[in-house]
Amino acid sequence: MRQLFAPGADALLRLALLTLAACLAALPVVGAGLVHSSYVTGVGVAPAQPVPFSHKHHSGELKIDCRYCHTTVETQATAGIPPTQTCMTCHGQIWSGSEMLEPVRASYAKDQPLVWTRLNKLPGYVYYNHSVHVTNGIGCSTCHGSVTDMQLTYRANAFEMSFCLDCHRNPEKYVRPKDQILNMSWSPPANQATLGPELVRQYHIRGGERLTECGICHR
Repeated sequence: MRQLFAPGADALLRLALLTLAACLAALPVVGAGLVHSSYVTGVGVAPAQPVPFSHKHHSGELKIDCRYCHTTVETQATAGIPPTQTCMTCHGQIWSGSEMLEPVRASYAKDQPLVWTRLNKLPGYVYYNHSVHVTNGIGCSTCHGSVTDMQLTYRANAFEMSFCLDCHRNPEKYVRPKDQILNMSWSPPANQATLGPELVRQYHIRGGERLTECGICHR
């Protein structure tokens, strides 16, 4: 009687089973990697914009105050996107014939806003208020990274829930003096362990359980 299976079939079966087991074991790792990849989160990716606006040039090199464009960052929930009029206050006089700035001139002439690709957008079930954070010692770079070093602006953080909770649970690690809010190169000083709690006290920040209540962010 001839053998039903060829010689070596047992070894091939074992190899196939081991390969299948390895693939199944790797699935969670691959899945987690994909979820946190820039392809999904958009972190580090500078999308195409109607004009290749450079924060590095305007804020970093020319030292234009962030609030010149983001006028409501200290008073409202949103930081605000500047109208074309703001761009034209300078570019009506300098680089006024630049081909690169043609969309800006067209926007101004037609009285139609430039349509920027939004980088940082939270889900609709998340409430976030810029003014509350900025006026309570959380600097712009904590969330947006060193914008003044960005030739083209990209998303610096994924803004996953854990990102917010890290700060809400331990605000003393992130708060800074108010004169450092706009400092994009700020990093916690050597005395942050003592300065942070003191600033939390000064700002009347109620950390711990209060800042992790669901209603703080989900209203």
